[in-house]
Amino acid sequence: MSGLFGVVSKRDCVQTLFYGTDYHSHLGTQKAGLVVLNQRLQRSIHDISTSQFKSKFIDELPNLKGAMGIGVISDSDPQPIIISSSFGNFAVVLSGLLENKINLAKEIMAQGGSFSELSGGKINSVEVIGKMIAQKKDIVSGIEYLFSKMKGSASLLVLAKQGIYAARDYLGRTPLVIGQKGNSWAVTSETCAFPNLGFEVVKELMPGEIVLLSKKGFKERKKGDSKKKICAFLWIYTGYPASSYEGISVEAVRERCGVNLAKGDKIKPDLVTGVPDSGIAHALGYAMASGVPYRRPLVKYTAGYGRSYTPPSQEIRDRVAQMKLIPIKTVVKDKSIVICDDSIVRGTQLKNQAIKKLWHHGATKIHVRIACPPLMFPCRFCLSTRTKKELAARRAIRKAFKKRKKKLDNKQFLDEKTPAYQKMVDTIRKELGVTSLKYQSIQNMVKAIGLPKDKLCLYCWNGEED
Repeated sequence: MSGLFGVVSKRDCVQTLFYGTDYHSHLGTQKAGLVVLNQRLQRSIHDISTSQFKSKFIDELPNLKGAMGIGVISDSDPQPIIISSSFGNFAVVLSGLLENKINLAKEIMAQGGSFSELSGGKINSVEVIGKMIAQKKDIVSGIEYLFSKMKGSASLLVLAKQGIYAARDYLGRTPLVIGQKGNSWAVTSETCAFPNLGFEVVKELMPGEIVLLSKKGFKERKKGDSKKKICAFLWIYTGYPASSYEGISVEAVRERCGVNLAKGDKIKPDLVTGVPDSGIAHALGYAMASGVPYRRPLVKYTAGYGRSYTPPSQEIRDRVAQMKLIPIKTVVKDKSIVICDDSIVRGTQLKNQAIKKLWHHGATKIHVRIACPPLMFPCRFCLSTRTKKELAARRAIRKAFKKRKKKLDNKQFLDEKTPAYQKMVDTIRKELGVTSLKYQSIQNMVKAIGLPKDKLCLYCWNGEED
């Protein structure tokens, strides 16, 4: 998942654009980019896989000038992309996953189009989107055309001479929020970008809605839809603790998840902790509900290592996880520990970089508590897990039921009351090498978020698209 930020001001917007974009650094580790409009579109893109956003762009700020701009922290493709069209030049940034990118690109090439923004020999999804928009008579009809043809998820910002067009994914899987500060207007993926920049939230875009931000304010250009499937993982892991979606605080949801995990837990640990950083709030909720003290047997050295979930290769993920978590032996030794985390995706990092460190430094028991159900399906709407094979739950099912000839029904692994679910979880527990393992149920997770189940995208748990 990438992070988007845009701003329109009556004065130069570059400083606001720079810091607003930087507040999305937790959403991507590959590329970042800024583009501003003055007499022309000025663009800068950098690789941020080995260094932070700020260090890459700070020296360029004096050369970027304009009252309107958009920025992106990208999980994959270089962005923004600048497109020349019959209705003028425009720049576009994307958060989401264009699942049918290849087919759409073939359609464009069949019409005589070509692609220049190749990353690693692959067509850039953002360029595909830009060229689809350019096929219509204006930006709004172009975005509508995109939404009618694409599969997957796409929230996007388009910068043109009229202002910034903000379009939220047609099912609202990724958010976009508008803020105001005096005569300045901004749009963001993450509301945590607003407080320190002085913006107040004035509107959350509806699914499929298109809004134009200009120096006069904002105006709806296409009405949104009440049908909504916002990504539940935003609250559990992806989102920043200081952000809110649909008016619901990320930090509060994670604390409620921890409270749910503590309910009915009969163990008597010495301390509870969370895997830094996203497991901390879950652990705090567990500590508040259980009365077990929260302590820090593992600390993260620096945010500069980024998230071990988002880098594209397993080798890089393992290296990041290995280096960023440092154990404190005096806190660990001779202690029974509850360790909370947001999820178990592949399981290798939790096992090798957290659990092994706790055992090595003298833990007597390790009880793992996970804030979401076992992940069963690779995400179709954002760039994260790509295959079933890499998921810890699928690996456990193959191992636990390898001698069974009859095809297994996935539904039995989605219900924590079934013997099949319990066998799967126990297989994961053994693979992790821990004393006990407990996941939050999908029902309790939905309750912790506080939205109706039919308003949430739960695809990676239940495989249901709608």
